[in-house]
Amino acid sequence: MTAFVALIVGVAIGSLDATEDKAGRERPAPTVTTPSRAAETTRAHEPPATEPAPARTTAPNTPPPSPEPTAKPGPATSFKGDGQYLVVEDIKAGTYMTAGPEDGLIPNCYWARHKDASGEFSSIVANGNVQGQTRVTVRKGEYLEVKGCLPWKKAG
Repeated sequence: MTAFVALIVGVAIGSLDATEDKAGRERPAPTVTTPSRAAETTRAHEPPATEPAPARTTAPNTPPPSPEPTAKPGPATSFKGDGQYLVVEDIKAGTYMTAGPEDGLIPNCYWARHKDASGEFSSIVANGNVQGQTRVTVRKGEYLEVKGCLPWKKAG
């Protein structure tokens, strides 16, 4: 019963007009102020505000998450896309295979082994235009140039 009476009294007090005080006089409306230069100089003597510490995302006794495993460093054993790849720097030495040409108007997979990166015809060690699956063996120091082929993967 006491809780009920307290509730009724609280509602009655809260429903009084907030602009009148207990004597029935009107209170002045609250004023909104903007910072002035005086307030700015006063703040200059206050210590700078610090940002709150970031919220913990794990329980205190939980170890931090381990980093994601990354690919082994060094030359790749598979690749895709047109370009020229330096053996032992970009790709590992060995035999690579592709399923053939990418789809297109005239599907064609071109590959060439080069002794250097000059792009000259005389730098070609071996090359081929293939319509199906093929294998190419490359050695350290050579460049493998590919155009229009599906991804290459090291065999074995």
